Amino acid sequence: MNRTELILATAIILFVAFSLGWFASWLVNRFTRVTKADIGELDRMAQALHEAEETRDHAITYLQQRESEITNQLAQTEAELRAAMEGLREARHEAEELRRYIERHNMG
Repeated sequence: MNRTELILATAIILFVAFSLGWFASWLVNRFTRVTKADIGELDRMAQALHEAEETRDHAITYLQQRESEITNQLAQTEAELRAAMEGLREARHEAEELRRYIERHNMG
């Protein structure tokens, strides 16, 4: 094999390798290409995700507001309960004093 044949064989091998690489690249590009339908579906999914996040944010805000209202209502109810218990305690004390007074008055 002389020098010309070696150069020609090397050129053919390199051209075949280049052709195979280009063909493989074209195949990969062809099968992994994103279609307009895929992009449209991604857009719809992104919009649905955005709406779901907004709904979640509104729900969280509503729940925080409700929790605040219920906490305030509970605090008011507890304050009313303490006041009622204090009033009941005073009424019992007063009733006991009246009972002792009546017993002393009936005895003496």
